[in-house]
Amino acid sequence: MKKIILNSDVGEEAGFDEEIMPYISWCNIACGVHAGNDKVIQETIDLALRHEVKIGAHPSYPDRENFGRIVMDISYSDLVETLTTQIQKVKSFVEERGGRLHHVKPHGALYNEAVKNEEVANAIIQSVKNIDKSLGVITTKESMISYLCKDNIEVRYEVFADRNYNDDLTLVSRFLNNAVLFNSEEILNHVLKMVSEGKVKTIKGVEVPIFFNTICVHGDNPKSVEILEHLYKEFVKRNFVLK
Repeated sequence: MKKIILNSDVGEEAGFDEEIMPYISWCNIACGVHAGNDKVIQETIDLALRHEVKIGAHPSYPDRENFGRIVMDISYSDLVETLTTQIQKVKSFVEERGGRLHHVKPHGALYNEAVKNEEVANAIIQSVKNIDKSLGVITTKESMISYLCKDNIEVRYEVFADRNYNDDLTLVSRFLNNAVLFNSEEILNHVLKMVSEGKVKTIKGVEVPIFFNTICVHGDNPKSVEILEHLYKEFVKRNFVLK
């Protein structure tokens, strides 16, 4: 039987977190830098714990103005420092409530840059090592960060339900109109090809092999609740195991 792990980026004050939680197994909570604040982080943790959703930290470039979606010119040491601080904040809040931080998933431009940029990937890895080597890191297969983690840190591979892909498996830029998917049925077909065939159809119509452990629906997608509800119901119909 197919096992499906749905995850979502939350704590970004998009307004959907409470409705999203029943459908996901893992969540990635914004650390108060690209979005959110201490109060939002704590409320989101409480929500996740109520729904028995595993909690991850979702650190970002320190760039609230651009929602962390633009690459920053920042030194390695400063990047390690801010990422360490962000992850530690979420970890402390989780542990205060009797929970345990499960993973780290970089946000936005930081995530994309760590796919190809060795220095950025190393900064993320170092920040995780500074806190807890047992934390998993979420990234894409064949990314720079996955190579650098090696046997030191567990890597969980991710695909995106609501994003279009280029032929090299990078995500279509959000500056383009066709980057984000909103139609639930279109997204279901997009995901089923990945789940059932291990392939994704790119923006150019090419079918490319893809490997993953978890599927993300972005919590700030205005259709996120509708998308997750539809995926969840269709997965149940197909007797997939939702973890």
